[in-house]
Amino acid sequence: MVSNYAGTELEVFSHARNWKRYVARHIGAYLTGDVLEVGSGIGSSTRLLCDGAHQRWVCLEPDSDLSARARNMLEPDGVNCEFIDGTIDAIPPGETFDTILYIDVLEHIADDRVELIRASRHLKRSGVICALAPAHPRLYSAFDKAIGHFRRYTKATISAMDLPGLKLERLRYLDCCGLAPSAVNRYILNSAEPTLSQIMFWDRLLVPISRFIDPLIGYSAGKSVLAVWRRTD
Repeated sequence: MVSNYAGTELEVFSHARNWKRYVARHIGAYLTGDVLEVGSGIGSSTRLLCDGAHQRWVCLEPDSDLSARARNMLEPDGVNCEFIDGTIDAIPPGETFDTILYIDVLEHIADDRVELIRASRHLKRSGVICALAPAHPRLYSAFDKAIGHFRRYTKATISAMDLPGLKLERLRYLDCCGLAPSAVNRYILNSAEPTLSQIMFWDRLLVPISRFIDPLIGYSAGKSVLAVWRRTD
């Protein structure tokens, strides 16, 4: 099914290159073989994650306009990927991948559990689903509502998900320093969209500090949560 994306923040977040590189450090080992990126948007994450270590990279995006923008941006740069307009249901039965990515996507899907179960049917044996999502329901803000977030997650809510045939093998919070600006927006600013200057301040100053502190505190706090499930059946 093809649909139009409600948010307008993708362009400003495309400048968060330090953050995207940080995420890549945590999931890079999984980006081999055949990769499916669900909700690839305008391709800003694809540009940094799709580094040639894979055999096949498929960008799946339900908004055809965003998909066209991604194609126009990535193809001239020689990024080797394919484009499919639609949701996980657009992937033909029997087509499987080593890794399926949900980078800031799962929170946009009404029934996230059903989505993950459907995605698991497209995993190769021992394949993985990697999901990055906003953390902590108490930080749900006007921004979350404006761009169509159904929820924010905690380690506990992710651990409680019953996903047959999948084993949760990695679960951690990322970006401890990002908690402060998220809380300011939730309780003080109540802004529906961050400005470019706010994103640049967070990405250039706070993310590098988080990269240093996060491992020291055992990835026990952060504005985002990363989960990796492996197919076991």
